[in-house]
Amino acid sequence: MASASAASEAADPSAGSPARLVVLVSGSGSNLQALLDAARERGDAYGAKVVAVGADRNDIEGLRRAERAGVPTFVHRLRDYATRPDWDAALTESVAAHRPDLVVSAGFMKIVGASFMAAFGGRFINTHPALLPSFPGAHGVRDALAHGVKVTGCTVHFAEAEVDSGPIIAQGAVAVHDDDDEDTLHQRIKEVERGLLVDAVGRMARDGYRTEGRKVYIP
Repeated sequence: MASASAASEAADPSAGSPARLVVLVSGSGSNLQALLDAARERGDAYGAKVVAVGADRNDIEGLRRAERAGVPTFVHRLRDYATRPDWDAALTESVAAHRPDLVVSAGFMKIVGASFMAAFGGRFINTHPALLPSFPGAHGVRDALAHGVKVTGCTVHFAEAEVDSGPIIAQGAVAVHDDDDEDTLHQRIKEVERGLLVDAVGRMARDGYRTEGRKVYIP
């Protein structure tokens, strides 16, 4: 699968039009809503707009958020395809149809494949509820608690073939309280994560970015 190991850049922000975002969701879509709100409240000054929302399941709040905002949606359920590569190819085609500058995984709970990474590697953004490279995988909050860390947080990074391994764009720290359980800690992480994602996407859209090896630079 493709990666962002070579130097790469976003669309030139000097072109004047907002960067086009396609957002992928699997659930409530709170990160999606934060992006929608930023674009609505700040207009062109934010530098990006959500042009489509995709999902891997029907009847979820993330799709309803998009529909209320007047944003086109599409759904590709894995079980509707004979093979996972078939699903991946269909998802890739639907995302590409909206000509995105950046693709954002906002709680999208499927691992994309070779077709998707070949098309969008280096501009596919993911979030993770821990300070990568610590505690990768599906249980980052639980693992951090079990390890006894005093500080955890969230990471905005480029997605690559290996889960939670791509170059880090931004990170935010969250203190772990003595009485925290997984739910209380995760809620505080989500609050930081939403702001971090909105800020990172906006800066990348407005100012451009480049990736050199594992380092992401935003002017």
